[in-house]
Amino acid sequence: MTGQYISWMSMSLGKRLAASRKERGLTQQALSDKTGIHVTQIKRYEGGSIMPSVDALRKLVLALHSSADELIFAEDERGPTDQLKLYFEAVSQLEDDEQRTIMELIDGMLLRHDAKRRLMRVSP
Repeated sequence: MTGQYISWMSMSLGKRLAASRKERGLTQQALSDKTGIHVTQIKRYEGGSIMPSVDALRKLVLALHSSADELIFAEDERGPTDQLKLYFEAVSQLEDDEQRTIMELIDGMLLRHDAKRRLMRVSP
C-alpha cells in the first residue's frame, strides 16, 4: 500500500472499491470506461446502495489489477494468523524434502478434519 494508507478494516466493499480506484488514479468515469459498467452503477457500488454481480465484480477486479479478496474482505478477515505466518516463514527456509513432508502432514490433517466434519453431518 502507499503512504496514503487507509484503514481497510472498517471499510465496506463500496469504500474499498472507491479507495482502490482512487489509489490507481482513476475517476468513476474512467473505471466505467475500462469495465463497460455504467458510471451510475459504479457510483451505486461505491455508495453501498447496491452490490456488484459476480460478472461486474470480475470486470472491476480486472480493471483495477486487483483481487476480489482485496475488495470483498477486510485485511483481517482472510489469511493465516500472525503465528501461522511465522511458521510458514520458518518452513520456507527448510530443504525441499522437509517442506514436502510438512505439506503432507498438513494435507493429512485437513483430510482428517474434513472427514470428521462430514461424519458430524451424517450422525445425529
